[in-house]
Formats: sequence, C-alpha cells, structure tokens
Amino acid sequence: MRILNTSAGVVSVDRRWLLLSKGLCATQWEMISQVIIPAIIPHLLTGIRLAIGVIWIVLVPAEMLGVNEGLGYYILNTRDRLAYSELMAVVLIIGLIGCFLDITLRFAQHRWIHHL
Repeated sequence: MRILNTSAGVVSVDRRWLLLSKGLCATQWEMISQVIIPAIIPHLLTGIRLAIGVIWIVLVPAEMLGVNEGLGYYILNTRDRLAYSELMAVVLIIGLIGCFLDITLRFAQHRWIHHL
C-alpha cells in the first residue's frame, strides 16, 4: 500500500513545479529533494497509516499461532484460564495502541500539510 500511495504521490506532483525548478536550473538532486519528496509526503503518510492498520490486524492473530508471548498469545491464555476481565483489558489495550498509532500518524500528516 505504501508503494501504491508513493507512486500516486509522484504522479500527482504538479508539472508546473517541475518546469519551474528546471527553469531555475535546479539539479536532479534539488528537484528530488526540494520538489518531489515534499509533494509525496502526504501520500506516503497515508500509505503508512493504511499499512499499520493491516499490520496490526495481521500481527495479533499471528501471535496466537505458535508463540509463547505477545498480545495474541495473552488473549488465548486468558481465555483458557477463564480470566475474562483480563481478556477484555487486553482487547482494550490492543484498540488503544491501534488508536494511538493512527492518531500519531494523522497528527504528523496534519502538521506536514499545514506546514506547506
């Protein structure tokens, strides 16, 4: 997802910016570092947010299979011990970590967009 968003960001770079930088005799490195990278960062951050969501969905169930620690293992362990209050706490912790990661990346994206 991150690659798709990055490529979409590169495609969406305003051609006038590239023509302007060429008109100002910018080197290839200056075009990349001063025009293209700042233009694609919002797309890149969106891709990272989506990737973290998918990773978080896959990570916890993966920890349920064949490991002896982690949040997924702890869910199965608390279920087997009938400790439902601990199970609910772990589910809430998983949700809070996911929300924290998403809010952090939204904040970074918001700061970057309003920085421009």
